[in-house]
Amino acid sequence: MPARTRPVPGPYQARTKNIHSGRWADDERASRRAVPGQARNHSCPDRVPAAPYTGRVTSAPLVIAPSILAADFAHLADAARAVEGAADWLHVDVMDNHFVPNLTIGLPVVRSLLQATTLPLDCHLMIDAPERWAVGYAQAGAYNVSFHAEAAEDPVAIARDLRAAGSRAGLAIDRDTLVEPYLELLPSFDVLLIMTIKAGFGGQQFMPELLEKVRAARAHAKTGHLELRIEVDGGIDESTVLAAAEAGADAFVAGTAVYAAADPAQAVRRLRGLAEKSG
Repeated sequence: MPARTRPVPGPYQARTKNIHSGRWADDERASRRAVPGQARNHSCPDRVPAAPYTGRVTSAPLVIAPSILAADFAHLADAARAVEGAADWLHVDVMDNHFVPNLTIGLPVVRSLLQATTLPLDCHLMIDAPERWAVGYAQAGAYNVSFHAEAAEDPVAIARDLRAAGSRAGLAIDRDTLVEPYLELLPSFDVLLIMTIKAGFGGQQFMPELLEKVRAARAHAKTGHLELRIEVDGGIDESTVLAAAEAGADAFVAGTAVYAAADPAQAVRRLRGLAEKSG
């Protein structure tokens, strides 16, 4: 059993076991860049030196990201470990009681989770002033940091800062926001997160009409030959994941559908199997 590690930004990349093939392979946690002159001294046997990112990032065709918003907050480390080996990312909803009315967790809990799980953390910041706070999550070691377009004065500048700090950059679009004004910004991002509910609370009912945004974004990405994850968040379960995949999503946030199940890991596998039917 390999030592427990967390993703580390910079010119190193993790080697992780493919849950389908059982083989060890460099996964999409590989950094997009090397940091000139920055020394790294990692003794972990599961880390190997990697060249700077110069080409296409290979990754799992579909990503399932269980949301710990639906887990028991008294046992978040256990909730993370319950889906290791089945999930691709662990989704962390950060809410500030300003941008959205709910208040959840922040950077100190994210730092603790990074020490508790091997899963890459997918941090979704539902907060005001992301230009002030987002980079801290990247510096802590989050794999992807998504912030809301509605809260950002200069989304591209924040994306640039996140990438420089070592994470991927995600742009989140809430229920009532049109996606079209942001399509031309997508080359600056690695992930487009489209809400399929109103941001702020878990357990809401999926809104299928919002998949039109997914279709528009996927069509634009194909036209521009963009390497872009399109992530959907809200009401994703066994009855909705296929429709989201058919619309063009390739990353799926699932909270209640995973953590209300008797076996969260098996719930993740079922969601993956259904999404893969989209072809």
